Amino acid sequence: MILEEKPEGQGAGEESARLQGCDSLTQTQRGRLQSRRARIHQQIDKELQMRTGAENLYRATSNNQVKETVALELSYVNSNLQLLKEELEELSSSVDTCQHRSEGVTVPMIPLGLKETKDLDWSTPLKELISVHFGEDGASYEAEIRELEALRQAMRTPSRNKAGLELLMTYYNQLCFLDARFLAPARSLGLFFHWYDSLTGVPAQQRALAFEKGSVLFNIGALHTQIGACQDRSCTEGASCAVEAFQRAAGAFSLLRENFSHAPSPDMSTASLSALEQLMTAQAQECVFEGLSLPALVAPHDCLAQLRLAQEAAQVAAEYRLVHQTMAQPPVCDYVPVSWTALVHVKAEYFRSLAHYHAAVALCDSSLAAEGELPTHEQVFLQPQTSPKSQGPALPQEPEERRKLGKAHLKRAILGQEEALRLHAVCRVLRKVDLLQAVVDQALRRSLAKYSELDREDDFFEAAEAPDIQPKTQQKPEARMPSLSRVKVADIFHRLGPLSVFSAKNRWRLVGPVHLTRGEGGFGFTLRGDSPVLIAAVIPGGRAAAAGLKEGDYIVSVNGQPCKWWRHAEVVAELKAAGDTGVNLQVVSLLPGLGDRRPSPLGPKGLLRSQREYGCKTPSSARASPRPLLGWSRKPKQGKTGGCPQPCALAPAGSELWGNCPPPHRRTFRQCLPHPVPKSS
Repeated sequence: MILEEKPEGQGAGEESARLQGCDSLTQTQRGRLQSRRARIHQQIDKELQMRTGAENLYRATSNNQVKETVALELSYVNSNLQLLKEELEELSSSVDTCQHRSEGVTVPMIPLGLKETKDLDWSTPLKELISVHFGEDGASYEAEIRELEALRQAMRTPSRNKAGLELLMTYYNQLCFLDARFLAPARSLGLFFHWYDSLTGVPAQQRALAFEKGSVLFNIGALHTQIGACQDRSCTEGASCAVEAFQRAAGAFSLLRENFSHAPSPDMSTASLSALEQLMTAQAQECVFEGLSLPALVAPHDCLAQLRLAQEAAQVAAEYRLVHQTMAQPPVCDYVPVSWTALVHVKAEYFRSLAHYHAAVALCDSSLAAEGELPTHEQVFLQPQTSPKSQGPALPQEPEERRKLGKAHLKRAILGQEEALRLHAVCRVLRKVDLLQAVVDQALRRSLAKYSELDREDDFFEAAEAPDIQPKTQQKPEARMPSLSRVKVADIFHRLGPLSVFSAKNRWRLVGPVHLTRGEGGFGFTLRGDSPVLIAAVIPGGRAAAAGLKEGDYIVSVNGQPCKWWRHAEVVAELKAAGDTGVNLQVVSLLPGLGDRRPSPLGPKGLLRSQREYGCKTPSSARASPRPLLGWSRKPKQGKTGGCPQPCALAPAGSELWGNCPPPHRRTFRQCLPHPVPKSS
């Protein structure tokens, strides 16, 4: 991330460009869906309470008539619960088949829905903090607060394109600025951040700004999934864009999983994020296969090309089998929609059958391989050499033997596609997805037609079992971190001053205005640094020392002009221009306390990977020193005095982080996402 603190006069006209990625038309639809989810959850809670009370009464009473009445009431309550759960499942389990309409028929993908949130009033806590801690009039920052609220409102409904991603990243970067400027270990904003779970619709709330940042990062990953699902994968460019989008989504969920713990919502738990990361990797692998299997790239009689497709399809099937195993295990199975698990199972069977189909085409429709290519062909069917299992038969060379083996592969392909159709029909939600059924049915008809070509009237032998296809891919998808460094933002509250000094983590005392006149040795001090300019040394007995200025003070005003953002040369020029009347200075003196604490390095190797990886730049403050990119939940070590704020994004000690959760389950919500170091202008 490249965060830039904008000096006075910059940033005009940026708000309209910043909100370009907002799609306000989707707000009504999503809000209506989330309201229905919340209402159903409330009704389910009410029915559960009634059932608990009825069960207690049934066990406690000895009156048979009362027991009969209670039993009848329990039957009504259980029926209502079943209906409500089915209605909730229809809302949560819907498979979004929003994809580009093309001539080719492609398998639908699984995009994630965005986390919804409630309106938030930043005005009261920010004005109070600006007045109390920064010593300025909080009412004078109405424009900045409105800009922040407009940005948050816009990011709730991002458009499904690059502009929507940039809108979410812009708000995330602004949260990093808010974290660095307004949060301190002993102080919170006092706001409750409300977010709805993306998988279940259950509301959750926390006071920690880390929860807000984590939810926005989740939406960045979810929006990548929606963009990937909407690509036209019938062309090479669309398939490549889909691969990139799903890899970015996997990177966002991986980043969230590695740096957040004890999240209050199920979709941000470690188990759910691991399952989502695996799902996005599998979908990226599927897009790789689709890109390689385009008719323009594959010749039907090219034996090597068909064998490569067989291995690619086997790789996709292996990825989806792993996803299905993860989704079928608790606690993920309690959160992930049942239709998703069923769709993943269908895809695993479908792509395994495709592997056998392409192997059969390679055996029966392709010419004999050259002598040097035979080992490559055999590796498609044989077990790896490192495997303790016995190796299967080698690739036959006689046409009749190749026909028989190809027929065996087609048999397995037909059985797999029939199983995929059966699994599709079992799931009530998937039965409504006609596109998926059309894809599998088309593949089954193609396999049956091929099998009828190979079948002969005098073919009475029982074909041997076809060996498994060994998974292999030319392009292994990897989780790629969201490109947060591409989005440059300017600190909305830049008027408060450079973050190296003016943040809630520092305490200071305003001195002045102090009137200084030029003596024989000048004003009696030396200056260093930019934004703000630092008094590096005070000459004993000089005019500055007599006026009470001290080494380490920051000049914030010259002759009534605010100069927090002035550079060294500008301050020096203003002082040189002072005549015999002298100059009036205002300075701030940092007080000992939180501002003197330095964060500890991230292990023996210092910074995590490198600052350049996340696009972070350290400020050029006079007393700044390198600091970690992540705010870890550790006690900071004492170090040299410096004006840089700590990038720790943890909630204040003693604050309640788990909202309405019962006391036995309250834990500390830790967050250590990449926290960019704002750049001083």
